Formats: sequence, C-alpha cells, structure tokens
Amino acid sequence: MSEAILYLVAGVVLAWFGGELFVRGGVGLAAWARWPTAVIGVTVAAFGTSAPELMVAIHAAHDGVPQISLGDVLGSNVVNVSLVLGLVLSFSGMKAEDSGVLRDWFISLLVPGILFALLMDGWFSRSDAMIMMGIFFVWLLVVISHARAHAAAQAAPAEKVPVARMVGFSLLGLALLIGAAQFVVHGGRAVALALGWSPFIVGAVIVAVATSTPELATTLIARMRGHHDVGLGNILGSCIFNAFFISSVAALIQPYKVNVPEIMPSLLFAALTTLLIIPGPGGYIGRFRGFLLLAIYGIYVMLSLDHSAAH
Repeated sequence: MSEAILYLVAGVVLAWFGGELFVRGGVGLAAWARWPTAVIGVTVAAFGTSAPELMVAIHAAHDGVPQISLGDVLGSNVVNVSLVLGLVLSFSGMKAEDSGVLRDWFISLLVPGILFALLMDGWFSRSDAMIMMGIFFVWLLVVISHARAHAAAQAAPAEKVPVARMVGFSLLGLALLIGAAQFVVHGGRAVALALGWSPFIVGAVIVAVATSTPELATTLIARMRGHHDVGLGNILGSCIFNAFFISSVAALIQPYKVNVPEIMPSLLFAALTTLLIIPGPGGYIGRFRGFLLLAIYGIYVMLSLDHSAAH
C-alpha cells in the first residue's frame, strides 16, 4: 500500500509541472497560429491529456479486458466534468469566450445517447467503432475549419512568438502529464483489483480518476492563468475524444460484450453533468455549479460501487 501511495504522490507532482508547461506552450502556439485558445484546448490540449486513456485502451484490449477501457472512457467523462471542472469552478466561475465552446458542449451532450444507441444490443462491434470514428473525424474537420476562419480574420501577432520554445514546452509538458497518469494508474488499479471490483468498475472509478489527472492539472492551471477557454476546451474535447475515438480503438482491436445495466449510471451521469455546464448569459458558468457537480460526482461513485457490490 505504501508503494501505491508513493506512485500517487509522484503522479500528482508530475501532473502539476506538466500542466504548467503544457498550458504555457499551448497558449503560445495559439497566438502564433492565430487560433482561438478554445481550439487549442479542445484539440491539442484535449488529445494530449487523453493520451493516458488511449494507452489504457490499447493495453486493456491486448490483455483481453477491453471492458476496463470502456469503464475508463465513460468514467473519465464523468470525472472530467463533475470532479475536475467541479473542483475548478468551486474556486471561481469561468467564462466561455469562443463560440466554438457551445458547439463542443452540444456534441458532448450527444455522446451518452449515441453510445447507448450503439451498445444497447450488448455488443461493442467493429462496425460500432467505425461509426464512432466517423463522427469524431467529422467533428474534428468542423473544429479545424472554425480555427482557419478565425486565423484568416486575425492580424499577425505584433511580437514574434518563439515557436520552437513553445513546441518544446508543449512536448515536455505532455510527456510529464502522460508519465503522471501512468504513475497514478499503476497505484490506483492495484488497490481496486485487490478489492475484487469488476473490470468495468475498476476502469470507471479508479482508472478514470487516475487518467484524468492531466485534465485536472491543465484545467486548473489554465484557469489560474486566466485562459478560461483552454480549460473548458480541454474538458469538452477530452470527453469527445474519449468517447468517439479512444473507446473505438479498443473495440477495433478486440470487439467485446457490454453489460448494458452496468454502463447506464455512467451514461446518465455524463448527460446530467454536461447539462449542468451549459454556459449562461455572456458565456459565464457560475461557482455554484462547481459545488453541485462535486455532489453529483459523490453520488455517482456511491451508485457505481453499490452496483458492483450487488453483482
């Protein structure tokens, strides 16, 4: 147990330094490319901080337990919004300044319904995975088109941006974030498996929190630096990337059976928490919603564990 705690502490430390470097580099690259910071958050930051979930998906599929990946993906989406964004909002509200945030919020809201429609037959097939991959790439093309239109309307930055340094910050920060998640996953998964939880519950409750460490560090630091759209984009982009791309990777490697009643709490709570973060007038998301999201996360964990104990 002491070794697992050391892994967890090391993961938190690495995540903090990695998030600091990653946000600094990402914002610098956004200025250089004349992209909205929200686009950097929803693409570069989101895909980078979701790298741990991708590694989990690949390893879980090869190890014959792809259900861990599905649990990780669905659980991470609940964790990203209710725990990560809930914690950040509980300190201070956030403001969505780019119109793309509302678009990505709407896609995130569709995620639970699309997943349920495809998996309600109790099987995650390769055809299901291809459909989800297709949805992901259509969304990505829309985001890139929005970024290019924004860049065309913006003047070049007055000061020369040190691109090489920003790329270096981003890559080093990403490497630290991935390493942090691996440390936390290693410690958390060992504890959960020792408790005899099902593979899906291990993924949804323990591995999901572990692999969301980069999102927490990146979103918190982005909020502290005043880059609200990077934080919000990171959360929404991670949810979309997790659901449509990463879960499909595991199914493409190894299709598998799905226990539909087991995944329902994650789908329902993902929809509920996404509804709670719709930007209000002026794009503002108030502090009260942060406390509400944290309370919902606590209920989610209790229901998931009760379901696991009952079975």
